[in-house]
Amino acid sequence: MALELKQQLKLTQKLLLTPELKLSIRLLLLSRQELLTEITQELELNPVLEDIQDGEKSEAEDSSDFEASESGLVQGEEEHESTEPEKNELDWQSYLEGQGDLGGRSSLDFAENDDDIYPEKSVGYHNSLQDFLLEQFSNITFDEKDHRIGEFIIGNIDDEGYLIITEGSGRRVCDASNGTACRDSTIEEIARVTESTTEEVEAILDTIQEFDPAGVAATTMAECLLLQAKRIEDRDVLVDTIITSHLDKLFSKDLKAIARAESMDIECVVSASKVITESLTPTPGSGFGSDSADVVVPDVSIKKVGDEYVVMLNDDGMPRLRISTYYKAMLEGRSAGADAAGYVRDKLRSALWLIKSVHQRQRTIKRTVECIARFQVEFLDRGVKYLKPMVLKDVAEEIGMHESTISRVTTNKYVDTPRGIFELKYFFNTAIGESENGSELTSRYIKEKIKAIIDGENARSPLSDQRICEMLKEASIDIARRTVAKYREELGLFPSSKRRVRY
Repeated sequence: MALELKQQLKLTQKLLLTPELKLSIRLLLLSRQELLTEITQELELNPVLEDIQDGEKSEAEDSSDFEASESGLVQGEEEHESTEPEKNELDWQSYLEGQGDLGGRSSLDFAENDDDIYPEKSVGYHNSLQDFLLEQFSNITFDEKDHRIGEFIIGNIDDEGYLIITEGSGRRVCDASNGTACRDSTIEEIARVTESTTEEVEAILDTIQEFDPAGVAATTMAECLLLQAKRIEDRDVLVDTIITSHLDKLFSKDLKAIARAESMDIECVVSASKVITESLTPTPGSGFGSDSADVVVPDVSIKKVGDEYVVMLNDDGMPRLRISTYYKAMLEGRSAGADAAGYVRDKLRSALWLIKSVHQRQRTIKRTVECIARFQVEFLDRGVKYLKPMVLKDVAEEIGMHESTISRVTTNKYVDTPRGIFELKYFFNTAIGESENGSELTSRYIKEKIKAIIDGENARSPLSDQRICEMLKEASIDIARRTVAKYREELGLFPSSKRRVRY
């Protein structure tokens, strides 16, 4: 068979995403804070784009400019009456529609942080843990060598507050299970790298371990807890003993074994263990090390007005975008050179697409939440037991959008309801079992029931998954034992053998 070269034409069709559509999809996925960051960056990079709240303006001029961009450019849904533009005036509607694209850690239940329990609390921004430690370190006078050692130590403290020194291969230089050996080998490695003596390193490390937060710069969990315990006045010496010698038994909640080993009354051991689990934390740096806001700001709210629920977008702090009147006048008056005009047109397209995409994002979120509110009226009125089973397809069919769009809309978005602040994903649950009146129950409600049962159990005789299953059946919730085990694991709860406290 002879080989030969040929030319032939082939007609095919394929679906391509326009740059504008790609931008809209990307903005849908962003959280509120990420969206603000995106808009802020574009405001800094694009001179054609302005925040109305920032510029000087006359009310008449701004309202006419913004209304024109909203109705003709941003929404892009309503037809304008056909008007003939003046000779030197840019037809903005035609421009938008006709131009091309841009080219373009352990099982021990330590004390919880209030901020973790109440994510809606305003926490704001934190400095990194390293910045916080360096600030304290700068308040102490050191010579140049000690200062270099201190900066090296602080620079190797991880986000949880532990001092982690690794070799060139990335392997940790010490065995974290052996507290004394770990501290010694860490100090030796720091001394080698900083060309110092172990005594000099140990002195600086001891100083840093006195900084806030308590327990910082430890090499092991036992050392971390011990550093915190030493700041508790009039503490029982048994607290130190448990941390030093019986931390594994405390993790397994075998308080009886600790009492036998120390020849102590069980009541004393229980009291000391409560000091550790309720007053100390294994991750002292957990409140630091993040440059993003910890505060949860709802994108939208549901308020009851009379007998109806009304959905309102949260626009507080959101920039009000418009096209710069200066650059608009430059194009209309044709006062710019060819290169400048081309640059302005490219930036104009980018600005218009961003404005339109932001407004489409807000409208889509509002329509989605309005649909959720209609589905979940009973939940809003009466609580989680009445949360109806709902999937993405239900909302997609209701508002005429694709399921993938609804999935993007509900990712990292929060709603403020009369029942609290929830991520939009919270409302999507499958039906599992039935209640006494025959109505379907959601997996979310059943998880809440399982958690409530475990929270109320006797710690000395925790309930097995089979017993929890039987208790649910007594409450007219008929599910299998393996389903109970699955939901318990999803809740981060341990099996009965690991929840038992032996004393």
